[in-house]
Amino acid sequence: MDFISVVAIVIVVLMAVVFTAVFVSQRAKYKSLEFESKKKQEDLAEKEQLLVKEAMIKAKDALQTEREQLNEEERERRQELSRQEAKLAQREDALEDKIQDATEREAAAQRKMDELLEKEDYLAELVQKQTSELERISGMSAEDAKNMLLEQLKNDLAQEQMQLIRENEAKIKEKALEQSQEILSTTMQRCVMDQVVESTVSVVSLPNDEMKGRIIGREGRNIRTLETLTGVDLIIDDTPEAVVLSSFDPVRREVAKLALEKLISDGRIHPVRIEEMVAKAKDEVEKKILTEGENAALDMGIMGLNKELLKTLGRLYYRTSYGQNVLKHSLEVGHIAGMLAAELGANVYVAKRAGLLHDIGKAVDQTQEGTHIQLGVEIANRYGEKMEIIHAIEAHHDDVTANTIEAVLVKLADAISAGRPGARRDTLEIYIKRLQKIEEIVNSFKGIKQSFAVQAGREVRVIVEAEQFDDLASQKLARDIAKRIEDELDYPGQIRVTVVREFRTTEIAK
Repeated sequence: MDFISVVAIVIVVLMAVVFTAVFVSQRAKYKSLEFESKKKQEDLAEKEQLLVKEAMIKAKDALQTEREQLNEEERERRQELSRQEAKLAQREDALEDKIQDATEREAAAQRKMDELLEKEDYLAELVQKQTSELERISGMSAEDAKNMLLEQLKNDLAQEQMQLIRENEAKIKEKALEQSQEILSTTMQRCVMDQVVESTVSVVSLPNDEMKGRIIGREGRNIRTLETLTGVDLIIDDTPEAVVLSSFDPVRREVAKLALEKLISDGRIHPVRIEEMVAKAKDEVEKKILTEGENAALDMGIMGLNKELLKTLGRLYYRTSYGQNVLKHSLEVGHIAGMLAAELGANVYVAKRAGLLHDIGKAVDQTQEGTHIQLGVEIANRYGEKMEIIHAIEAHHDDVTANTIEAVLVKLADAISAGRPGARRDTLEIYIKRLQKIEEIVNSFKGIKQSFAVQAGREVRVIVEAEQFDDLASQKLARDIAKRIEDELDYPGQIRVTVVREFRTTEIAK
């Protein structure tokens, strides 16, 4: 054998030895690992058994704890139910006691009711006997006695009522009179207006009587032209150096007066010149009317009036009513209404504006149909006045009921301006009609013997049938008459009502 073979054998042997050693080592290691694995499995099995036992112990403990809690809750519920049952039992016992008491009381009440019914029957029988005895003794039935008592009670109550009314009326009048006098005196002292004379004619002075012939003209053509253009009647009579212009329209009369004065001053009087002067006079009067309207609004402190409304207002400068210039009267009403509104805390601007415009309808009532109130409302609506102004215009003569304090103040201011001493002059016809109306109102009441309107209509004396009126009835009659006069008549100032009741007894000595 050569060396290589020997080496190869040695190598193989060595490899076999190494392999065997490795195998034995790996086998031993495997057995060791297997033993350790078994041991771990046994340990795991033991731990698993321990964990299961611990879990079972914990579950048993939790179950025991929950069972004990449930038992405790059940015991508490039973105790609560026991307490509720005890309370219900107590309430039931109390309710039974109350029912028993109520039953006993009802029985006692029934017994008392029976006793009362018996006593009522007895009393009714006793009253019937007493009533019959009283009727026998007095000779009067119960119904008659009842009526007599009621009548006496009615009279007593009427007397007490009249006494209370008289006392309260006196107190109210005293207080109202004191306050109203203070307010009105303060207001009227602050407002003073001029008085004019109502007239339907104007007089134009002439430089000489020869001017009358020139005014008449050839065959009267000049006077006819002037009358035709102005609508005014010229009266040329024996009055020296004067011509009278007559017309119920004050604006036309003013135009004719200015035109005639211009013609007299110019000296040229013929139809063409008359037409020129009348046109100029109309322009001047229109300007005067607008100026007066603007001055009135400025004096009142009223701004924003329509220009046409200012012209209509200015026409009142030439309008009079019972001797009172209507424009000055409107200014006076506006001032008084404004001052009264200031005293009472009302709207001063509305009161002044409504007072200034309250008689605006009188500017056109001579040329248009309708009362001055209807025309005034129409004018105010046409020129966009507010409803409170229109209402005050409409209500200042009680055509409608005044629903605002400003409307009442305008009505009051109008009465003050018209009723103050010297403000107006009554015509004889109106004066007589008012006296007749006063006596007519008084005589419409029952039991009136005679009535007399005296002291220029400032007082009415009423003579009544004495047997039909006592003192209280006389007072009531005077108040009723005064109320009727207030409601049905328009008059300045106050009217005193005096009721005279006279009873005379006459005997003859023989």
